[in-house]
Amino acid sequence: MDQARSTINKIFNGEPHSYTRFNLTQNMEGDNSHVEMKLSSDMDEEAGGNGVGEHLNHTANSKPYISQKLGRTPKNLCFTAAAVFLIFIIGFLIGYAVNQKKEPAPVCAASVSSSDTTYTHETGAAPLMDWDDVKGLLTQKLTTNKLEKAFNEFSKDDHRAGSRGDEELANKVIDYFNLYGMTTWTDEHFVKVHDPPASGFNRIRYKDGAEESPKGYLSYSANGSVTGPALYAHYGQESEFRLLRDKNINMTGRVMLIRTGKISFAEKVANAAKMGASAVLIYPDPTDNTIDENTELYGHVHMGTGDPYTPGFPSFNHTQFPPVQSSGLPAILAQTITRAMATKILGKLGGQSIPQGWGAYKKLGDESDTITVEVRNVLVEKKIHNVFGVIKGFVDSDRYVVIGAQRDAWGPGFAASTVGTSVLVELARSISDMLKNDGFKPRRSIVFASWSAGEYGSVGATEWLEGYLSSLSMKAFSYINLDGIVAGRNGFKVAASPLMYSFVENALKEVYNKDSSLYNLYGKKDWESNLMEPIKLDDSAYPFIAFSGIPSVSFRFTPSNSDYHYFRTMLDTRQKLNAATSIQVAELAVTAGRFAGHIALRQVHDHLLQMDLMRYNKIIRTQVARINGKVKEIQRMQPQVLPSALTVQWLISASGSYSRAARSLEADIQNSDLEDIQMCRVINDRIMTVEKNFLSPYVSPSESPFRHVLLGSGPHTLKALADHLDALKTEDPEADANLFRSQFAMTTWTIQGCANTLAGNIWSLDNEI
Repeated sequence: MDQARSTINKIFNGEPHSYTRFNLTQNMEGDNSHVEMKLSSDMDEEAGGNGVGEHLNHTANSKPYISQKLGRTPKNLCFTAAAVFLIFIIGFLIGYAVNQKKEPAPVCAASVSSSDTTYTHETGAAPLMDWDDVKGLLTQKLTTNKLEKAFNEFSKDDHRAGSRGDEELANKVIDYFNLYGMTTWTDEHFVKVHDPPASGFNRIRYKDGAEESPKGYLSYSANGSVTGPALYAHYGQESEFRLLRDKNINMTGRVMLIRTGKISFAEKVANAAKMGASAVLIYPDPTDNTIDENTELYGHVHMGTGDPYTPGFPSFNHTQFPPVQSSGLPAILAQTITRAMATKILGKLGGQSIPQGWGAYKKLGDESDTITVEVRNVLVEKKIHNVFGVIKGFVDSDRYVVIGAQRDAWGPGFAASTVGTSVLVELARSISDMLKNDGFKPRRSIVFASWSAGEYGSVGATEWLEGYLSSLSMKAFSYINLDGIVAGRNGFKVAASPLMYSFVENALKEVYNKDSSLYNLYGKKDWESNLMEPIKLDDSAYPFIAFSGIPSVSFRFTPSNSDYHYFRTMLDTRQKLNAATSIQVAELAVTAGRFAGHIALRQVHDHLLQMDLMRYNKIIRTQVARINGKVKEIQRMQPQVLPSALTVQWLISASGSYSRAARSLEADIQNSDLEDIQMCRVINDRIMTVEKNFLSPYVSPSESPFRHVLLGSGPHTLKALADHLDALKTEDPEADANLFRSQFAMTTWTIQGCANTLAGNIWSLDNEI
């Protein structure tokens, strides 16, 4: 440029009163560079004016300079034309050179509903890697050899929560996180759990037979000794207890014999308690469980998650609470027995014949089939540690996805915890390596969490949620659960928030097991019907979604038509899992890791969270239609129960409000400048309010912790409203029309409130929403 200016000065044969300075600045907000032209003078530079501000101040405080006119001679006109042409050539060459250095980068935003967006350019601080490159890097770095080494590192025969083995594994996890260059920290909690009797065993006795002393036990059972007549109750589901009631069987004081499966141990005991039972004995039935007849079972029966002696509050050290306990603790005795013990009792029962389809045994039991149950578990306090590591994002670092795995187990727990912990650490290593060596820069952060006391009901995870609920609700935008991800090889199941369905579908199509995608292997014609299942109480992701309002996903490889039988036993070993997977544990774990990693990386890669807002619309409409039909039926057939003044129109309107608000947000996305970082953040924050605002604000977290009106449990849910209507219809003495109307109003306004928040700023609301 100096040479060009000198040439121009010589051409004009005079002092360079003014010149044009080219300030070449690369436009980081677009896909092209630009040339900015600023006028200056040599006098300014000689006076030391270097900055833009100094130049502007100088200009403002001085009179404008007017250059002299040049004579219009042929010579001067020729020189002028040559100078203009030379300037044009120089500017063109400089612009071309700058543009050649500029490499294309991905687009700013991905559509909320589209999975096939083509990325062309990027805005903001973090260069966005092409999505195909991100997938390829994860596939390259997460390998079977690495997983095999991790299995050896984290396998341990004894790592029950709070034990020395559990603490040793926690130290290993945090050491690896530090090795990978992650920011790490730990949470320490003091929680109360039940251990087996300090000396001796719990006991059962059928009639006057020999006393049995099972080694297995159920934490949080009531203690004491009861004697009552036996009654076989199949899986212990509510529908099965109603069937027994319809047979006019008195269930008060009965000792229920219930087989494993279908629902959690806690739900079986809670359902039996509602019927007035005095105790529950849970056993593995041979028709759906192939474990040895003497195999002991372990578990818990808290109808909830977390420490039941600090419900709704974190169990930090020195935290003082008045004596209180969770409403989910059972008031009746509960104990596991072996298949051999159950067979001796069930084969001798009298009474009525069992309903069709209830198994091979013939009788339900009568008043003479007495069983004595004695439970003497010991309540102890244990110190547990949750371990965390974070890979920080480069744009919205205060927003994060959490990937977690349970670290403890009743015994070896290879499928229950070792595989998940190994995949967790290997995912952390792989993604950290992508940052260090491959230039990957996530927009948002990824938190890796290793939980303790998972076997007692997601205690470690729930205590963390309780401790940081206010900050997590708008910062943690999803949770990915790695517990029990490999339990077989012939099936694949996913449980997730409806908001996560688009992530699940994309991952199914893009993650391969050998030569075929998971979608083609397991999804086929209807992936939702074939693969998706409801998220259950004993799923570690359940408290994240139902208690904290964080969209969550769990998944697992399964056997063909059954569950992995060695969960909650001392036989959950590497050898048993190898047998269940035809020695393909490492290969399946790699695929599971890529599936989890795909979902996580997609959420920290895209500018917009691809949450599927309209999925909830279908669920709400279905539930509302069901409630509306039941209300109209009762008002027509039993007008004295529900007066005609009660209308479902309010609930229908709230449902429509959510639908319109969701569509309005989708329209805002289509009509907004998605290359604006702040705009993307605002839209993402609106999306993140959906799950959180389905938590009912009208119930106490300590009394009804799972406040989600669609996926939670308790009288505030839409399902509970429908069940309450069934009770009113049959004139159940526990049904209350006034209580129903109160719950109906609160649930309606919870949905309306979610729609209002989703719609955006309060000044954007109107009667249409």
